Amino acid sequence: MGDPKLPKKKYRRPTHPWQKGRIEQEKEYLNEYGLKNKKQVWKMVTILQNAKSQAKRLTIQTGPQAEKEKTQLLTKLATLGFVPENAALEDVLGLENKDVLERRLQTLVVRKNLARSMKQARQLITHGHVQINGKKITVPSYLVRSSEESSLGFSANSALADEMHPERIQPKALVPGSGEDEKPVTWEKSGPSEKKESEHKHASRKVPEKTQSSKKESHHHKKEENKDEQ
Repeated sequence: MGDPKLPKKKYRRPTHPWQKGRIEQEKEYLNEYGLKNKKQVWKMVTILQNAKSQAKRLTIQTGPQAEKEKTQLLTKLATLGFVPENAALEDVLGLENKDVLERRLQTLVVRKNLARSMKQARQLITHGHVQINGKKITVPSYLVRSSEESSLGFSANSALADEMHPERIQPKALVPGSGEDEKPVTWEKSGPSEKKESEHKHASRKVPEKTQSSKKESHHHKKEENKDEQ
């Protein structure tokens, strides 16, 4: 029977661990595409690095075998939607990391307005609400082919297949200049400065009461003094 096949490592770690520009770029990818960790970023980067290294090698080589590998590489990348069908090796060298991240299933679910955010798209995929060609796909990092993109949608058994489901109804955008309120009503708590101002106002309102009481007392004392003199 032979030895069982071991899973192959699908990513390469960065050669230098402390590069500020790369670290900041990876953080942007995590926030923009809703990735769980940097390992998922490295997987997408490794796919692009392998394609570019193969394209560089084929630009130098000549012969029937090189032409065959060139055709296979361009066909594969065009099938995944990275490059157009009539692309050349120069187009492969011009690809960026975002070109690969845009072909992830999680990203396309948001681009097709099937989810409101990347986090919601990831949740819908892992819970089995999304299907491609009638088959459920529960892997957010699945690279969608160009031919599969039109069949992307909700599973028939999912409650989200109904267009009137509350999660599928998009919030109505407010048109500026219309009769509707353009700014939502917000309730803000009073800060310490506002509390001090309110206390100061209450204190200023109580001041006249004290002055009136003092006037009454002085008037009462004057009456008593007049009686004593009489």
